[in-house]
Amino acid sequence: MKEEKYKALVSSIGSLIEGETDMIAIMSNVAAAIHQEMRFWWTGFYRVCGEELILGPFQGPVACMHIAYGRGVCGTAWKRGETIVVPDVELFPGHIACSSESKSEIVVPLFGDDGRVMAVLDIDSERLATFDDIDRKYLEAICQLISATNNN
Repeated sequence: MKEEKYKALVSSIGSLIEGETDMIAIMSNVAAAIHQEMRFWWTGFYRVCGEELILGPFQGPVACMHIAYGRGVCGTAWKRGETIVVPDVELFPGHIACSSESKSEIVVPLFGDDGRVMAVLDIDSERLATFDDIDRKYLEAICQLISATNNN
């Protein structure tokens, strides 16, 4: 069931962002599409701005606005340049608790045409161990679509 939802979502997002060049508009609609279809607790982007991540378009409750390089799950995904799946945020060293309701998290980097991380997609759940390899696979595919749009 989850995989079928993701397959449809990837196709829908591909059509939704095709031809759009404004990254904020793309991130806004992608966050809304993922959030609405998958019913996650918090879905959004943090953009690389200098030496920190700055809150970008999102769906859900208010969030941290600045995250330092290498801090928390988002900053660590940026530093490593790889997806991080956290089954229990309380067990992640240096986790930044924007909300005590967040229990598990996945963060997927988006890459610019220079190969560097330009943003991260951050998704939180109010339940433990929400995210798995299916989430990783399809959220990485969505981020690749966004990155390809930015690099054209």
